[in-house]
Amino acid sequence: MNSRNSFAAITAALFLLLLSNKPCEAQLSSTFYDNTCPNALSRIRTSIRTAVSRERRMAASLIRLHFHDCFVQGCDASILLDDTPSIRSEKNAGPNNGSVRGYEVIDDAKSEVEKICPGVVSCADILAVAARDASAQVGGPSWTVKLGRRDSTTASRSLAESNLPGFTDSLETLISNFANQGLNARDMVALSGAHTIGQAQCFTFRNRIHSNGTDIDPGFASTRRRRCPLSGQNGNLAALDLVTPNTFDNNYFKNLIQKKGLLESDQVLFSGGSTDSIVSEYSRSPSTFASDFAAAMLKMGDIQPLTGQEGVIRRICSAVN
Repeated sequence: MNSRNSFAAITAALFLLLLSNKPCEAQLSSTFYDNTCPNALSRIRTSIRTAVSRERRMAASLIRLHFHDCFVQGCDASILLDDTPSIRSEKNAGPNNGSVRGYEVIDDAKSEVEKICPGVVSCADILAVAARDASAQVGGPSWTVKLGRRDSTTASRSLAESNLPGFTDSLETLISNFANQGLNARDMVALSGAHTIGQAQCFTFRNRIHSNGTDIDPGFASTRRRRCPLSGQNGNLAALDLVTPNTFDNNYFKNLIQKKGLLESDQVLFSGGSTDSIVSEYSRSPSTFASDFAAAMLKMGDIQPLTGQEGVIRRICSAVN
């Protein structure tokens, strides 16, 4: 090879190397704030522990908040933005309005971090860390959160309406919905296990408990009907896991095998379909469920993050700077 060809080959190789390392493919890293804000994670943890100690249910709400963020234009804290003339807030989308909670807990954690490192830690990363800390606080698994997400300057109410799973979704719809986000059926079942904690409003399970269907335990349905009549009292709450409603464990899956799933979208996971074997496995092995849940949360946290020069670091999570 002559020198001209050799130079051309080296130039081409360097170009390919640059392409493979372009900023928009920047990787998240657990050490992202080690130099710029080393105490960020401990500040967030203290804030989340305080909130969950005050109200145990908040743990479920914070896990759900991260989930509902990531399923709409990626894990970018778009769910936290309020309405403005140019932003239609995701907070008012059907799956979020009146049910998603914990915004003020994220605001408090952000405020604590801003005191020590103003303009450094993103709201999107706080959501991810808060979900992990919430799980650990109620006996669930912990995991090493990858960091370096940046915050969006936009939100999408229409994507929130279409992308978020519904409480009457079929198994096929759920599998397809999660697959659209790069999550497989096992990830979907593991993440559904977050319903081992938290509560649902009467209107989300009314039809199921009054249907006299073959897929619901009659005694369970009767108990639930006491506080959820055929009409009215839409906001009355019931625990998603009747047995240990405030502890992160695998009872959710045991309940499904006994036809005691509260929502239709819970019970379809064990209804003669392709995910029955996963539910059975998790019901027998709490450690398998815990490790799969942690892995699925990490995978979910990787959905289309803004990194490098994309997006911004919001100073207040509910508004663009």
